[in-house]
Amino acid sequence: MKIDPTSGSASLLLNIGRTAARYMGDENHIRYYAQELKRNTYNLTRMNLVMRGILPDNIVTRNGDTLEEDWPYFDEADPQGTYEPLYVDAVVSNPPYSQRWDPSGKENDPRYTRYGLAPKSKADYAFLLHDLYHLKPDGIMTIVLPHGVLFRGGEEGTIRKNLIEQNNIDAIIGLPANIFFGTGIPTIIMVLRQKRENTDILIIDASKGFAKEGKNNKLRASDIRRIVDTVRERKTTPKFSRVVSRKEVRENDYNLNIPRYVDSSEAAESYDLYASMYGGIPEAELQDFDAFWTEFPSLKSELFSGENGYFQLRTEDVKATIQANGDVRRFREAFRDAFADFCEYMDTTMIDGAEKLSIPVAEEEVAADIFHRFEKIPLLDPYQAYEIYEDQYGQISGDLELMQAEGMQAVKQVDPNMVIKKKNGKDAEVQDGWKGHILPFALVQEVCLPDQLKAIHEKSERLAEIPSSCDELLETFSEDDKETISDALTDENDGFVFKNIKSMIRTLKADPETKPELIDALKQADQLNQTEKTLKSELKTDQENLHLATKEAIENLSDAEAKKLLHEKWVQPVYDGIMKLSDELLNTFTGKIEALADKYAVTMSDLEKEIRETEKSLSAMLNDLTGTEADMAGIRELQKLLGGAEDE
Repeated sequence: MKIDPTSGSASLLLNIGRTAARYMGDENHIRYYAQELKRNTYNLTRMNLVMRGILPDNIVTRNGDTLEEDWPYFDEADPQGTYEPLYVDAVVSNPPYSQRWDPSGKENDPRYTRYGLAPKSKADYAFLLHDLYHLKPDGIMTIVLPHGVLFRGGEEGTIRKNLIEQNNIDAIIGLPANIFFGTGIPTIIMVLRQKRENTDILIIDASKGFAKEGKNNKLRASDIRRIVDTVRERKTTPKFSRVVSRKEVRENDYNLNIPRYVDSSEAAESYDLYASMYGGIPEAELQDFDAFWTEFPSLKSELFSGENGYFQLRTEDVKATIQANGDVRRFREAFRDAFADFCEYMDTTMIDGAEKLSIPVAEEEVAADIFHRFEKIPLLDPYQAYEIYEDQYGQISGDLELMQAEGMQAVKQVDPNMVIKKKNGKDAEVQDGWKGHILPFALVQEVCLPDQLKAIHEKSERLAEIPSSCDELLETFSEDDKETISDALTDENDGFVFKNIKSMIRTLKADPETKPELIDALKQADQLNQTEKTLKSELKTDQENLHLATKEAIENLSDAEAKKLLHEKWVQPVYDGIMKLSDELLNTFTGKIEALADKYAVTMSDLEKEIRETEKSLSAMLNDLTGTEADMAGIRELQKLLGGAEDE
């Protein structure tokens, strides 16, 4: 059972239900309880739960004030006789932040008696304690709150202390700013339980992991997975997470402000004074790449030479040296070998069982397989591969839903491509060709009709070259020639184009003084125009024929051919994206080594010498200037400052 006491549009409930279904196997075993204060928003809750296919018997909603009216579970026909508190397996909520409430008369409310009452100016902990009260002993709850709940004093400090001493706080997750609609403030997720075996608190600073989308920030699938894995495994990761003992929290007077425990700030750029003066790359800065030197033990000596803690780059081409290194090549081969049968695995898991598999379970199975393959691959981040997979899985899951509803025939189906066009001055929906129900026409053309597609591309390229050929021809004309043939030139947006050429040729032929080469050039222009016209006509016909051939190809696919195309749409992009990760890693590493070499390539002595030479050069040039006596006195004084002239 899942509950959200401030349900809004029910998105949190739906997300936790979808996640739980991955592990339960049957989403129809999940019951959803939701309460919302605002009537219109409450209606959204009910509508979204129904629209997502949740069984009516699994939907229990109420329009009410969570803080004023607790949600006991009872039969509306017999409230007194059936009254009992509601306890659930999971609670999620994103309540209004720091909302005012009325705590008067609630001292004996069972939701708050163990911990205390939140101040009337901020109901954050009132919502939290409500959620915690309705949690089963082995359940879990998460609540989104402002950072202030971690360190504010007074009544909130007392509640926080009691939560810590009663061992309810399991984890605190700091989120990026500007990820929630309607507020730009950074927030936290607090994870709580009624009973825990451990007494520590996991603190995560996930504020740096997000993607920018317009003015907002968004947690990517990989960001969410990294947080979830860290919570599940209670991992300590530098700059990201740390397991903090209750003793340390007590020593900090129960202040849970994240920067007290996890420092996620980037190290400031530093410069080695000796290297800046005399050159060379400091050993201390090369140690930042120890993970690479461990994995590529022969590479460091191929890139650098030196002694006494300072090294020189011994190659002019860093990238070529890295790419040619034997350890690097073995690393790349090991990476390819780790994913040698990945495509076959995805085909078997996703495509062969497409009509019957559990979509959320299959998603998790493939994700787990990806992480497993990375266990013996150092340096590379498996979460990058997971992001590539999840980006593709959104499309895969949509296709799977269609196939499970309509069968394999859905893959072989085409639909009218309906578009909005102006008709009699009004917008009207009309058919513009066809589109694949699941398979994109472009993909089918690449796989099944490559020769026709290639011929169209070649004609398109030839057509695209004609304007530049006309421009080259136009450049051969003198200004007098252009004036002579002005009736055959039209000024358009992109420049002059040839028109009415045949008429112009007849006129020129009638004039005995016309240069023959001018007529020949116009004939070339006419030929280019004819070729352009022919190509446009042929391309239109070829594209129409290809479109119809694609429709026919999809409708006549065998099951084996359909599965091959699903592989190209679903599996190949995931595999290709993952395989690029090693190249991206090595390119980034190469760039950092080159930047480090450049950092100390020019010493302070070199700069000083360059400055002196520039000053002398400038002083010498000043000798060539003339002017009034006052001007020359000023120039001599400037030369003294530059060190290029002596006092007279």
